[in-house]
Formats: sequence, C-alpha cells, structure tokens
Amino acid sequence: MAEPVSTIRNLGPAMDAACTKAGIPSAEALREIGPDEAYRRLLLSGMRPHFIGYYVLVMGLQGRPWNDCKGDEKKALRVRFDAIKANVAGSKDGVPSGIERFLDEIGVVAKK
Repeated sequence: MAEPVSTIRNLGPAMDAACTKAGIPSAEALREIGPDEAYRRLLLSGMRPHFIGYYVLVMGLQGRPWNDCKGDEKKALRVRFDAIKANVAGSKDGVPSGIERFLDEIGVVAKK
C-alpha cells in the first residue's frame, strides 16, 4: 500500500489533500518527481504560491526540519521558487488554452 504524503517530515493532512488534487497520490510519487515539479503541479491545481510552503516541502523531502533552511541555501531556494511561479504564470491559468489544452488532456502534447 502506498504511503500518504503526510508520512514525509513537515507535511500533514492539508498537503495530502493538495497533492491528491494535483495528481500526486503518494509519498513515493512525490519523492519520484521531486519538490520543483511537485510544487509546479500544486500551483497548476489551484494552490496559492507561498515561499515558506515551498521550502518546507524541499526540507521535508531531504528529511530535514522545516526551519533548517537559512542563508545562501534559502536565497537559492527563493530563486527556484520564483522560477516555478513564473513558469506557471507564463500561460493562462497555468494551462494551455483551446486545442492545446484538449491535446494536453488526452496526452498528445509533450509535457514541458
């Protein structure tokens, strides 16, 4: 049986629900795609961007306490976070429109 996302350090029931909505069904799936792709999917599913939430996810996947993120590491994570937000904001509502949306939904368009 798959482990819930909340078995990962720092993550709780709210993240279980958010990940399920974003198509990330388990802790194993989250570990496999990594924090950046997971956060991108969370934003695409309607989650509001929040830097602390992003670095809590990163720290949890590394098995570290959420407040362990400091200094240059935190600055580097901010750059990654901003890039993820910009990527999602680069398309209308974070998803293609019209025929591109339909093709994406049926798996014809390659994922970016």
